[in-house]
Amino acid sequence: MDLQTLWFVLIAVLFTGYFLLEGFDFGVGMLLPILGKNDTEKRVILNTIGPFWDANEVWIITAAGAMFAAFPDWYATLFSGFYLPMFLILVGLIARIAGIEFRGKVHSAAKRNLCDGLIFAGSFLPAFMWGLIITNIVRGLPIDASKTMVGGLDVIFHPYALLGGLVAVVVFILHGALFLSLRTTDPLRLRAHRTAERFWFPAGMLLLIFSWLGRSQTHLFEGMGLVPGTLPLLAMLSFLFIPIALRIKNDQLAFISGSATILFATVVAFEGLFPEIMPSTLGKDLSLTIYNASSSPYTLKVMSVVALTLLPLVLGYQIYTYWVFRKRVTADALDGGY
Repeated sequence: MDLQTLWFVLIAVLFTGYFLLEGFDFGVGMLLPILGKNDTEKRVILNTIGPFWDANEVWIITAAGAMFAAFPDWYATLFSGFYLPMFLILVGLIARIAGIEFRGKVHSAAKRNLCDGLIFAGSFLPAFMWGLIITNIVRGLPIDASKTMVGGLDVIFHPYALLGGLVAVVVFILHGALFLSLRTTDPLRLRAHRTAERFWFPAGMLLLIFSWLGRSQTHLFEGMGLVPGTLPLLAMLSFLFIPIALRIKNDQLAFISGSATILFATVVAFEGLFPEIMPSTLGKDLSLTIYNASSSPYTLKVMSVVALTLLPLVLGYQIYTYWVFRKRVTADALDGGY
């Protein structure tokens, strides 16, 4: 494996970790005003993600930093071409942080409702925009010889890309409901369980339509024939196993199945792109690849040493954090936070 491939894999791992972990944060944020029937229940909901949400955001910061250092042309084309969606993601994240941090410091019901709205909007916007961005990347974009994305907003907000954003929102809501059923107690747990059951079918239908259209809108499934490859098949099977786990009331298995769906689906996107990282619709020779968009070999070598030294420590710390806060959140255990 050459260094370009190694860093492509590492960035894919970082994005996968981000969508997997931040995905349930987004879902919980969107479900907050729906499942929380009173202030106590809303505090319980926020406390389920309280120890994790800010650490989960570090995955995308690290992914962006790795992209900037390892593939600067990829970083420049992506962030300049998707300036508006990236700006909206930033606005959403700021709104969510403000809602979470100030909700426990205000006392009037109106101000708390405002914070709830900020948390909902700050979860919906990033979820939708990330789905739109990833869909646009795998679909292909008009990238010219100067490695610049050309075209107007109609290119970014293509109907298939909008569908991708909607798919991301619904899947993350399902992911958040599964997380809440794992982390809360009755009656909130039962409400989250039922929400997961209700969202599974529309999520499945959207995923089916999205995947079917993907055969004509993208090149991800080229060479796979009528029978999906191993990873798409695993993604499908893990998604189909969610209602089975919900029916037998196994919250851990349901959450693992939902997480596996997101994991395999993200890996399918990166696997389908490789070795391209931003396909061009203006000509295959204009596409950004891991080779024509990478940094110098020396830069990649230095980064590899640093990353392979520190990454296990960071992963170990985050795994330890999840282990410490593994128990269900109850109303009796609430403190002054969130």
